[in-house]
Amino acid sequence: MNVASLTIEGVRRGLHARDFSAVEVAQEALRFAQMENSKTNAFLTFSEERAIRAAKAVDEKVARGEDAGLLAGVPLAIKDVILTRGLTTTCGSRLLEHYIPPYDATAVVRVEQAGGVIIGKTNCDEFAMGSSNENSAYGPVRNPVAPGRVPGGSSGGSAAAVAQGAAVAALGSDTGGSIRQPASFCGVVGVTPTYGRVSRYGLAAFASSLDHIGPLARSVADAATVLRVIAGRDPADSTSANAPVPDYAAAFNRNVRGLKVGLPREYIKDLTSETGGLLMRGVETLKTLGCDVREISLPATDYAVATYYIIATAEASSNLARYDGVRYTFRSNESRTLSDMYRNTRGEGFGMECKRRIMLGTYVLSAGYYDAYYLKAQKVRALIARDFAQAFETVDAIVTPVSPFPAFRLGEKVDDPLAMYLSDIYTITGDLAGIPCMSVPCGTTTEGLPVGMQILTRHFDETTMFRLADAFEKAGGPD
Repeated sequence: MNVASLTIEGVRRGLHARDFSAVEVAQEALRFAQMENSKTNAFLTFSEERAIRAAKAVDEKVARGEDAGLLAGVPLAIKDVILTRGLTTTCGSRLLEHYIPPYDATAVVRVEQAGGVIIGKTNCDEFAMGSSNENSAYGPVRNPVAPGRVPGGSSGGSAAAVAQGAAVAALGSDTGGSIRQPASFCGVVGVTPTYGRVSRYGLAAFASSLDHIGPLARSVADAATVLRVIAGRDPADSTSANAPVPDYAAAFNRNVRGLKVGLPREYIKDLTSETGGLLMRGVETLKTLGCDVREISLPATDYAVATYYIIATAEASSNLARYDGVRYTFRSNESRTLSDMYRNTRGEGFGMECKRRIMLGTYVLSAGYYDAYYLKAQKVRALIARDFAQAFETVDAIVTPVSPFPAFRLGEKVDDPLAMYLSDIYTITGDLAGIPCMSVPCGTTTEGLPVGMQILTRHFDETTMFRLADAFEKAGGPD
């Protein structure tokens, strides 16, 4: 059994044909993941007992002739900002090094109810703050395609686990591109669903109005299946939407001829690298499939980076205030007073990027600056959302780059926060607008580095997004 080549459908067929058992798949996935982890540092924790227990339950259902679920026996990895009952959840931080949650995130519950087998928790930027996975307190993740380069962040561990073949699919979180950018850098599929499509209950909060949980997988079909499993209304999350969850795969193999696709001039005007060439070759592929590609404008795009980093840091400064030494697991021993304990716990526990964002957020929310920064950023956010709404009056989908460049070298941007932040320039707009968006592999550079193409659609229209991505994938991308 070659676990690195398995798909969700392949696992399902193999189980029912008795080619292998779910326990055998889980054991092989764990063996392979542990063997490969020294090369990538993708996993922080392995969950052998939990995985074997879940796999045995699948085998018992299969033996009884029962439906074992859409993810029956499928090895999955979970980003370490998503809570798992009885399994350490660190959020990539020393503050939570020994934290064991008392409950599962809703997305985790749904994965296991569908027969999924969770083999471990994946490394990530601390509290999901980063674009390269170099901000983890437990060391950076290396890109399995090019070990001297970053896998992207903050879901780089999940992307690397899928790309190296340790997991068939994984869950990540996305606040400003943290699923799509690592998917692009590692050459896998990454999906950020509509805000509210997937419950955030059990996701450690970074920026609550921007955070999403979504799947990473090696194919569009597998990503669509995982999203179908985890999506849907959750009474535990008041922001989850009471919208029906369609069978996304039902739209596959449908003709995309005549589908109107927008190409925003603001996203391609300065794109001169190989990434730009691969994107335009991908656009030509869409044209050969019969799509009506037309240039559009999203004029508020130029303000997106500033808007995002005001809103995201403001919400982060509020959300991370809970890590004060009173609750959770870490408390500084170098304190005489309560205020000393707060200050020292945060000073010793948080990494530099978290501290930077907390300070920025506290500043923009402070008296005298709230109206000048935070309130103005919220107004610009509304303009960005309006741009997309108006664009979708004339097009069915929008295609853009995921990142201005492919995976960069480890350490290349660590000392230049602004350059690091600009790597998310093409992904943050989708999060600000709350629309579904995804990265689908679009080819490789002359150095063999993967590049992704981003597809964005209307709120809750993941079906069109998957339909277009599936057609593009089956056409062989830009090749």
